[in-house]
Amino acid sequence: MLDASVKQLLQHTSGLVLWLTGAGVSAESGIPTFRGKEGYWRIGSSNYRPEEMATMAAFREMPDEVWSWYLYRRGVCRGAQPNAAHRALFRAEQRAGDRFLLVTQNVDGLHLRAGNTRDRTYQIHGNIDFMRCSRECLPAPVPIPDGIDLSWEKRRTLTDYERTLLRCPSCGARGRPHVLWFDESYDEANFRFQSSIEAARNASLVIVVGTTGATSLPMHIGTIAAQRRVPMLAVNPEPNPFSELVQRTGSGMFLQGTGGQWVPQLVDALPAR
Repeated sequence: MLDASVKQLLQHTSGLVLWLTGAGVSAESGIPTFRGKEGYWRIGSSNYRPEEMATMAAFREMPDEVWSWYLYRRGVCRGAQPNAAHRALFRAEQRAGDRFLLVTQNVDGLHLRAGNTRDRTYQIHGNIDFMRCSRECLPAPVPIPDGIDLSWEKRRTLTDYERTLLRCPSCGARGRPHVLWFDESYDEANFRFQSSIEAARNASLVIVVGTTGATSLPMHIGTIAAQRRVPMLAVNPEPNPFSELVQRTGSGMFLQGTGGQWVPQLVDALPAR
């Protein structure tokens, strides 16, 4: 249960509440992080790590294999269902309106499937259900065509017809998964980089759920909040860099546990608009 100090903090929050979610939220829906054995991908006699597959360099060298890996991952994501944390965050948006913003590192689209709107959900690592032109000719990502099988068997190869479907509908260049790769940088057009930073500068409360802080933009958001002495709640099964920020600044609290355990309680304690 929430203690009295957290309830008081939430009840006196009148400005923007920025929620930041990571892989821990998706894990509660059964989506693996793909950094364990599920993350490795065999091509011929070689095993590739996620850090090798999820790169533009790999896509240029072996586009079909990279697409096969992502289409398999997409099938895993589509087979999952939103959990209690996802549903609570939808309720939070309904209650708070313009005072709600969700920044998620997850590419599975579960927040949107739970009901959160695109305008108030910044998918800073992309969405695995979308693709974009590898030459960046399109102004926005497009959904992966319906002709691509959702139940993609592990290491199934693309057919010629599927290769045609996975081309840019505008210029005909090869399409690519709409995700942020390890050898790429955040930008505003695809990943709402500047908008996320601006939100961190304006938030009155930051709530971080289920992320280890392994990527730069989430940690930048946390650091901005800490520098501003904005209250921050860090929800995670184990201490992490965000809980360390809370401890160092003395502004906020570390709530040890899962998103499904804490997020519904936090949402219910926040005032409605």
